[in-house]
Amino acid sequence: MEEQLARQVASWYPGATGVTAAERLSGGASQETWRFDIVHPDGNVGAILRRAPKGYGAAPSRAAGLDAEAALMQLSFEAGVPSPRVLHVLTAEDNLGSGFIMRRVEGETIARKILREDEFADIRPKLARQLGVVLSGIHSLPHAQLPALRHMTAAKELDEFERDYRSLNWPKPVFELALRWLRDHDPGPPAEVTLVHGDFRNGNLIIGPEGVRAVLDWELAHFGDPMEDLGWVCVNSWRFGEIDKPVGGFGRREELFAGYQATGRRVDAARVMFWEVMGTLRWGLMCGGMMQRFRLGPDHSMERAMIGRRASETEIDLMRLLAPRGS
Repeated sequence: MEEQLARQVASWYPGATGVTAAERLSGGASQETWRFDIVHPDGNVGAILRRAPKGYGAAPSRAAGLDAEAALMQLSFEAGVPSPRVLHVLTAEDNLGSGFIMRRVEGETIARKILREDEFADIRPKLARQLGVVLSGIHSLPHAQLPALRHMTAAKELDEFERDYRSLNWPKPVFELALRWLRDHDPGPPAEVTLVHGDFRNGNLIIGPEGVRAVLDWELAHFGDPMEDLGWVCVNSWRFGEIDKPVGGFGRREELFAGYQATGRRVDAARVMFWEVMGTLRWGLMCGGMMQRFRLGPDHSMERAMIGRRASETEIDLMRLLAPRGS
């Protein structure tokens, strides 16, 4: 990979003479993430390559696509939303598959470290409000500049969830209850349709001692109800043990809402709660999918099984969310 990058880096980064320290960070059958440094006379530049290797098939139906991810990240960067700067979108001449290269943003993404280490002690009480401001910026990006994305509604999401649940052949009465509750409490079309990040949560944010440095993983971006993002970041699974602090383990919903509203946007707390229930079920079904892959193969990794067992945690979360409101 280092040799491949070195051969073409000068074509898109003026003055570059090569690359060094290329290292694969993560990835699976569909996508890879590489860290490397661009060698430049003015000093090395940290970079990240996110790609689907050449010959890989179409992206999953729910994925925005790597070109769309790159466009969204660059638009966010230009609008002042914390986001990596996109340096280059891969072309056929690069012979590296599809994807993009972005400026590396240093900081911490591991949620448990952010929630517990002394380095972040001063910023933790301010993060919930910061996240509200960041989400407001994302939801304010003008439609005319955005790439083509799926348009999702609560009803469409529920249809997909119902299909996914039935395909698991893994009966769970709590999931049945949640599906029925969500159908009965669908709030209908939102007052405004915006860009929705789709996976805005603790773990997909780069955090420094001063706060949010970058929003990552735009793979599930779509058009829809902006309250979906506010509900998703409050799902208990993203609190990592800090269950009394609903917003990512950082703080209260009221702090998130205050940050969001500070820029002139409105919050519908009832819709946020609906999407928190929806998000909890969504993660439970994703865990169920992991367990299905472990059970049926071809991936029998312990990681799949460990994530799969977390479906039981979402059942508890759903009961807590739904019990006061009935079924």
